[in-house]
Amino acid sequence: MSNSIYYSYKRIINPVLFSLLLSACSAKPILFPESKHDYCADIEKKSSPMLSTYLTPVTDKMANQTGVYVLEQGIEAMLSRAWLTKHAEETIDVQYFIFSTDNIGLIATDYLVKAADRGIKVRVLVDDIMVEANGEDLLTLSKHKNLSIKIYNPMVNIGKNVFDKVINLTTNFHQLNQRMHNKTFTVDGQVSITGGRNVADEYFGYDHEYNFRDRDVLLVGGAANDIQTSFDQFWESDLSVDVKELIKDHEQSTAVPNFTALHEYACNPENFVPSVRKKIKNIPFAIDEIQKNQELQWVTGVEYVSDIPGKNDQTDFLAGSGISTERLVELLRSAKTSVVIQTPYLITTKYTRSHFKALVDKGVEVKILTNSLASNDNLEAFSGYQRNRKDLLKTGVQIYEFKPDAQIRRKIMSEVMQKQLEHAPIFGLHAKTMVIDDNIAVIGTFNLDPRSTHLNTENFVVIPSKKMAEEVKFGMLEEMQPENAWRVTLDWNPDGEVSKLKQLGVKLRRVVPKNIL
Repeated sequence: MSNSIYYSYKRIINPVLFSLLLSACSAKPILFPESKHDYCADIEKKSSPMLSTYLTPVTDKMANQTGVYVLEQGIEAMLSRAWLTKHAEETIDVQYFIFSTDNIGLIATDYLVKAADRGIKVRVLVDDIMVEANGEDLLTLSKHKNLSIKIYNPMVNIGKNVFDKVINLTTNFHQLNQRMHNKTFTVDGQVSITGGRNVADEYFGYDHEYNFRDRDVLLVGGAANDIQTSFDQFWESDLSVDVKELIKDHEQSTAVPNFTALHEYACNPENFVPSVRKKIKNIPFAIDEIQKNQELQWVTGVEYVSDIPGKNDQTDFLAGSGISTERLVELLRSAKTSVVIQTPYLITTKYTRSHFKALVDKGVEVKILTNSLASNDNLEAFSGYQRNRKDLLKTGVQIYEFKPDAQIRRKIMSEVMQKQLEHAPIFGLHAKTMVIDDNIAVIGTFNLDPRSTHLNTENFVVIPSKKMAEEVKFGMLEEMQPENAWRVTLDWNPDGEVSKLKQLGVKLRRVVPKNIL
């Protein structure tokens, strides 16, 4: 697999700088190397049963329950998406904050185009701020009769010139900061994947230098219907604009776009390792094994929580809360014995800390795993955390910081990458997960920071299952062990494990207001 661009989870920490960068260098068109070999001809093509065939045995359960399977490893999260795309019958709806044009992103795009070629209606909704693809490339994709692309809140990137960006930055700073952080992947309105992963190499363990420890959850029936409804709401929102309206098509061509170069790229074994392709083909055997081991749990009362497009009414500048925030607070307040949390960004306010203190005061044990300075890819976010780290510790909360060379990375890293690389990449934490009282697991996109609280639309799944909660918690606690994380105290933290230059960089970023972190 090729190296991906190391941007990971950039947020609008400094919109002024970001806007200037966008005006200086817009996304370049996707260029594929010329190939004299027809790699696609080498791949055996066989028809296989569609998704409904595999769902038939569980149709009765899907009506009143949700099948839940937690996707811990990046490779299985990737394989699941690929297999579902290949076996879709009617629709594929994709909603992401980041959809990269690196190796994983291009292969994912190839799968979607091929699904569209089969007659599947494909809709892709991506937030404007992190769109890496060139506008012309997006327009080419959207010319496929079965593939539609919309951009959420397009204020500073797709179809915008320098003048547009400056006007939006100076006159509508609040809306510019309101991004769509939702991440959902839904097939035929019946099966969904949601969680922390965007579409890029580093979210699936395929980057050569830096990857994320992340978590998704696959849902069958039940709550998947609610995800479909939420997607439709976002798709129909005035904030979601068709790329054809944003990019001026000078050619006005009605010719069917040619995707041969994309297909050849994805068929090339240097880009798409044959062993991975074989694993996708063998997914039905994995499904049988999962069901045999009862790893797919059928749960009553699974709840999908999502903000509405726009998050809130915007009456409070850079604030305003939202549906996801209020539900998360309710869940926290319900805790009686324990709360275990994973969040890559931990930026607390007096309000947040008061909730944690109230929990500790009533005897609830609260443990939080977040990124250390050594594992963090976002210095602005870490500066916000660092400012109040001691204040949070004084509430009685236990804090652990993820190590960049955590031993757990060997367990979660893709087999292909382990064979290819001489050294293991750095891993940072990106999972957003909470387990309450060993009874409820919460998996989604919500970071514990002001941006998720007030600005970004977020989504998560509430799973009321003791078995699933205990399994997820077991893994979370394993990642807090000394070989994977540092325990932080009032007297010690691991900031000194990085260079003086990086430490200084964090200190300098304290000028950035916390309410946009």
